Parts: sequence; C-alpha cells; structure tokens
Amino acid sequence: MIVSLACAALAGVEAFRVDLELDLSRQGMPSFSLVGLADNAVREGRERVFSALRNAGFKLASAKITVNLSPADRRKDGSAYDFALALALLSANGIISPENLRGYFIAGELSLSGDLTPVNGILPMAVLARKEGARGLLVPFQNAPEAAIVEGLAVYGIHNLKEAVDFLNGEKELKAWATQMPVGLENAMPFAPDFSEVKGQEHAKRAIEIAAAGSHNLLFLGPPGSGKTMLAQRIPSILPPLTFDEALEVTTIHSVSGLIQPGFGLVIERPFRSPHHTISDIGLVGGGAYPRPGEVSLAHRGVLFLDELAEFKKQALEVLRQPLEDGHVTITRSSQSLSYPARIMLVAAMNPCPCGYMTDPRHNCTCTPIAIQRYRSRLSGPLLDRIDMHIEVPAVPYDELASKKPGLSSAEMRERIIKTRKLQKERYTKQASAKNFNPTNADLSGHALEKYCKLEADGHKFLKQAVQTLGLSARAYTRILRISRTIADLAEVDQIKIEHLAEAVSCRTLDRERMI
Repeated sequence: MIVSLACAALAGVEAFRVDLELDLSRQGMPSFSLVGLADNAVREGRERVFSALRNAGFKLASAKITVNLSPADRRKDGSAYDFALALALLSANGIISPENLRGYFIAGELSLSGDLTPVNGILPMAVLARKEGARGLLVPFQNAPEAAIVEGLAVYGIHNLKEAVDFLNGEKELKAWATQMPVGLENAMPFAPDFSEVKGQEHAKRAIEIAAAGSHNLLFLGPPGSGKTMLAQRIPSILPPLTFDEALEVTTIHSVSGLIQPGFGLVIERPFRSPHHTISDIGLVGGGAYPRPGEVSLAHRGVLFLDELAEFKKQALEVLRQPLEDGHVTITRSSQSLSYPARIMLVAAMNPCPCGYMTDPRHNCTCTPIAIQRYRSRLSGPLLDRIDMHIEVPAVPYDELASKKPGLSSAEMRERIIKTRKLQKERYTKQASAKNFNPTNADLSGHALEKYCKLEADGHKFLKQAVQTLGLSARAYTRILRISRTIADLAEVDQIKIEHLAEAVSCRTLDRERMI
C-alpha cells in the first residue's frame, strides 16, 4: 500500500514542497528504507517515530517499509518530517483513512512519548501551503500562532499523536486558529533607553537623526567612554515602526533561524543585532555546511551594530561589502545557491587609535604613527566608502555631564523621522520595482539619484571643490548626495542647497582626515 503526504523543506528563507511517499509491503523481510537525499536528522527520525507510536499506544504490524522524499534530488534536513512519517505509517496500517489525510500539509517533530514539539521555519511552510491551495496545515500547538499569521489558511495546532488521529478520523473537533493579524504595529516601539538621557553629543545625535531618517550607514569614532555604544543602543527607540510586509519578512528570517519563541507570532519590532567582534565571516553573513542566515540577515529591516569595528577580523568585514551594496546575501554551494535578505542600517563604533585617546585632550596618546596607520588599515577603503557617515564623538566635558537640562527625547526625534520616511515612501513608490520594497534615500541610484538630487549651479561648484580637495571616490560622491537629500527632507525643503551639502560633507570625517 502506498500513502503520500505533503510536507515542506527550506531553501534559504523560502519553502518548497516535499511529498513523503510510504510503501508498506507484507512480503519479504521486515525492514525500513529511507531515500530522497535526507540528512542524518531526518534518518534518525525513524527511531523517534517508532518509539512515539509505541508509547502513544499504537501497534504496527511488521512489514517492509520504503519511504521516499520527493523531489529526490534536493536535500532535506531537520526533524520536521517526524509527524508526517508517523501519520503515513498509521494510514498504511489502516488506522487513518488516506482520504482523510489528503490535502493537508504536515510538519512537526515528535518526542518519544508521542507529543509534538515545535520546529523551525513554520511561517514559510505556511506561505507555501496557502500557495498550494492546501486544505489545512497540521503543526505542533506551539507553532500555530506563527503559522496563523498567513491569511486564508486553516491552521490546526496539535498536541500529540492521539489528538491528531482523533481529529483526522472525525472523532474530535479542532478549531482552526484565527488569523493572527498584527495589533498596534503603528504604535509598536521597543523598550529601549531614551535619547533624553544622553548628556551632550548634540552633533552625534543630529547625525543619528539623519542616518535613521534616510537609512544611512553610520560610523562613530571617539575615545573610550565618549558614549558611542550608549548612542547606538538608543537608535531602536527612534526608528519608524515596521509595516506588515516588513514584519512578515523579519518573522520569516527569524523563523528559519529558530528565533521565534514557541507561542509567539509576528515580530513587530525592528531587529537590533550586536555581535561580538570575535564572530566569524560565516556567523556574520551566513552560510556553513548547512546554510543558515547570519547576523546581517537577522538584522534585516533593522540595525546591525558592530562595536569595536577595527577589532573584527578583516575577512569578516570584507564579506559585508556585497550585502551593504545589494541588500541581500548570496551563498553559493556546489549543489545549490541561496539568497538571504540583508537590507540593514549598519551602525559601527571604533576608537581613533589602538590606545583610544588620540582625539581626547584629557589623555596622552601613546600610539606611534605607524601603529595608528596599521590600526586604521584594518578597514579597507571600499568598506569605508559603503559607510555613508563618519562621525567623531568627542569626550563629554564635565559641565555637560553635570547639566540638568534634558536632551532631545526619542519621541521627538522619532516623530520627525517617521514624517521624513513617509515623504520618501511617497516620492519613491513608483521607483520601487521589488515587492514589499520600501525605498529610502539610502537606496537612491542611477536615474532616480539624478532626478531627486538635482543641484543648482552653486551647489555643483561647492561639491566639485569638495570632491577634488578631499579626493572623494564616485561612491563617496553618491553618498554625499543621498545624505544631502535626507537633510533637505528633514528641513522640509525640495531643493538641495549648499548648507545641506556642507553638512553632508562634514559627516565624512575620515575623508577629511586623509587630507590632514
């Protein structure tokens, strides 16, 4: 007897259909064979499934069993096939009618007691099930809120094998989970420290406002204790809320990575990832023997903060160049090529020299010019060109530290940023060619850059002088135009003026230092 069930496997952040076919024969010696390019986790599922069935009270007759995972030329991994294999065995033994299983997509891991445990990647599987016109999706109870984000799909949360059998045989009624539409996305705001707590550093806070308004990459340079990390940690408090489409993208990546806690659904806060400087290049951009998203993809639609930037391995930093430019990571293996979204706002911080005190008037720098040059050379020119803004963060004077005057609050900054982002969205809607793509000034290029960053004659003259004097690259020139557009938008001005260009050039500290 042959039984066929619908499952799903992951390829990057998308799912593809897998048909689990089981052939049970009473002829020949009892055996179990699993084919279809399955990895060890899938093969080990045999022992889990038979123990779970036995402990759940189901008795199976000895037989020759062959299981095929189709398409057989694509790799399958993970434990999400346990549930489907168990139901196929029960159906082949006459405990569940094959007709009752038809049309369902099935995913879940089994414990030895027969209880279902949650698995990763349920959201893309649910999207696939809806696309395939599935009758419903059977998943572990803890995964149901995540799967229920997908509209138009009946999602059934199952606790154990006994409950699944009773439901499929019509002996127990289960209600499909109601679609978990997001509530309060527009008002969602992460619990984060407020910028009103920051003493001084007005120039740095202005730079952060510009960066957040246009989604520009940002680098802080300053001595230890000047507040670089403190400033970066407060950036989530001023970012605009995720749209539903953006939240769906973020949730999908976190689902594939196993970062969705059981019982939770949509991710409604922009990610803020801060990996340690000892991270490998694979940990940063993704990949590995079994490719998984890296930190740059986990920060998609949010902030990737790299503290002590110069301490990161040079190779790890260099692999960031492609995702910073393209907004995605492409991982190619001999058998497959995967793409992970990576549209981030990069925020980095570093000391100006190895000892950290080169720009601090209160301490003597002990570094030699060669040591400083070697330290700075850890950051290549192409990488620095991809960081729009280089901002110096000086040590805070005592009078500012002791001041009782409250600083600009995150709520005020956030209101201006949301207004500016809305303006950009309205302006660039027609330019967006990709689905769910919400363009910002940081995305301007080609014809759009020429159209929306037009300069008057005096602006061209000023920028030409700046490019020639500072020896700016074509990429740096483009970034100055993008920053100028954002500064003009914050000022609610259509035409980019010299003062906007001047402020944008002042945000390229490292370019200016090259001429000193």
